[in-house]
Amino acid sequence: MKIKWLLLLITTVYHLVATLLEERRIKPPGQLVDIGRHKLHLLTKGTGKYTVIIEHSLGGIDGYFLIEELAKITRVCICDRAGYGWSEMSSKPRCSAEIVKELNTLLEKAEIEPPYILVGDSFGSYNVRLYASRYPEKVAGIILTEGLHEKAMLAMSWKLRVLQVFFWSGFIMSVLGSFLGLVRILGTIGCFEVLKKELRQFSPETLKRVKRSFYRPQHWLTMAREIWNLDASARQVREATKISNIPLIDIKSNTFLKRSPGTFLFPLQAADRLRDEIHAELLQLSSNSQQMQASKSDHFVWIDEPEVIIAAVREILTQLERLEQ
Repeated sequence: MKIKWLLLLITTVYHLVATLLEERRIKPPGQLVDIGRHKLHLLTKGTGKYTVIIEHSLGGIDGYFLIEELAKITRVCICDRAGYGWSEMSSKPRCSAEIVKELNTLLEKAEIEPPYILVGDSFGSYNVRLYASRYPEKVAGIILTEGLHEKAMLAMSWKLRVLQVFFWSGFIMSVLGSFLGLVRILGTIGCFEVLKKELRQFSPETLKRVKRSFYRPQHWLTMAREIWNLDASARQVREATKISNIPLIDIKSNTFLKRSPGTFLFPLQAADRLRDEIHAELLQLSSNSQQMQASKSDHFVWIDEPEVIIAAVREILTQLERLEQ
């Protein structure tokens, strides 16, 4: 028993020292913008008439997997939501209405001029839809990657509600694991790449930036706060049921989660049925919508098949160029 406590102490001390060294060595790749009560991190790369704004998934910092390739075709911005990446935490509720307000303030203060192509991954789809509803004059196109729709989400079966609570409780437990340094140890020895082998395709620099966020308790606490407010976000986004004729691409994966020994207890068939309902609703949002398939992906398209998201951005740009002619 004493050995276990000693190992835990060593792990925690290692984590604290490594965190201090990281803060000195790994500087924010972008700029920290003061939006009032806290600062948000914004990373911009590339050039072009249209700016891609990546709105991350629940707990994700997906843009770091996409920015290099997207920057080759247009300007792209990664906006770390409060609590993720290099952004400071916020005491405000982690729901879509507050997130959209913070995003608009960030873009205005950083002088990121529209028109925007909004890319919303998973939970981020709520946020980009609400943004497009409130600021339609700024939005030229929308891409929803494995997006959510409030109608189906608010009517989830009890089995899926249990799964949602399971994820929420896991995020809370991970706060303790990250504080003690256990998450860092798992990341250092490569467990993330074992659990999700597709991560190996990305550069060490990209993985370092992503892992840095996951090693911090504020990351997991923010994830828990966002999923706790998921129904509130769903109710808020009801106002965004129609987004006129803005070009919209809905990216649908092959399944919610790939079948494995670790997922055999999850109600995956029910989750996939829910996804089918969601994608049918998403295609009704715009009179100019289409669907693209990510046939090799589960829910995490931005890791499994980032090239599909790149292709969707190219398609939106092509449509916009035709409209200008």
